[in-house]
Amino acid sequence: MLRIAIPNKGTLSGPAAQMLRDAGYRQRTDPKDLICRDEPNEVEFFYLRPRDIATYVGTGDLDLGITGRDLLVDSGVPATELLDLGFGGATFRWAGPAGSLGSVDGIAGRRIATAYPGVVERYLADNAIDAEVVRLDGAVENAVRLGVADLIADVVETGATLRQAGLVTLGEPLLRSSAILIGRAASDAAKSAQLIRRLQGVLVARSFVMLAYDVPSDLLDKATALTPGIESPTVSPLHREGWVAVQAMVQRDEVHRVMDQLYDLGARAILVTDISNCRL
Repeated sequence: MLRIAIPNKGTLSGPAAQMLRDAGYRQRTDPKDLICRDEPNEVEFFYLRPRDIATYVGTGDLDLGITGRDLLVDSGVPATELLDLGFGGATFRWAGPAGSLGSVDGIAGRRIATAYPGVVERYLADNAIDAEVVRLDGAVENAVRLGVADLIADVVETGATLRQAGLVTLGEPLLRSSAILIGRAASDAAKSAQLIRRLQGVLVARSFVMLAYDVPSDLLDKATALTPGIESPTVSPLHREGWVAVQAMVQRDEVHRVMDQLYDLGARAILVTDISNCRL
């Protein structure tokens, strides 16, 4: 039975559980439950603290897990990112007092406060930068004002908290994080592959819609150029002579523009249908 770790709370918990439900897996109904067995799919889910998931997977005690890329990097354990799940985005940036640094190149020799020392230490090592990392559990924005550090590295959303502390962002982000599926080479390859296919199906279903429309046969080439589909659109003759029906998958964020173009071309009965899941 495949053993999978799921965040038990926090911003990743709800979306992770919903994505697994959409992929056909049973999830706990009581938020106090620590384990949920899905016998038909031969999967057992363990609900753990998000920061602990990478450790359990890295040691091989659990086969797979859903956590943040930032938490995987911060843990430093031998686990691998298998699939970006497309939610829980976060951006890690450097920040310091305005005018204190001309660029990120000036962080060498500085004290850096962060709640993610593993993330910062990996960046410093990858870029051969020598600096002191000051670990804090939270509210790192006050570290500079209190004299604990010269700059900080933290998740930045709107930047409002930084501005209140008299800080500005510096340079490019040191990490862009999101929810990911992680595992080890020793995991059950066949069962892992099935889970990944199902999650990929959910990702595609969330990104695409099914577009159906009728179009005169002499405009079919121009219409299918607008809707090429994944491999090829489905084309069927209509009872009305000289017309065909077309079905194709279209990017969700492009569909309204494509519908307008099809209508201007001469297509009619243009319909959009959500896709709940798929296998490509």
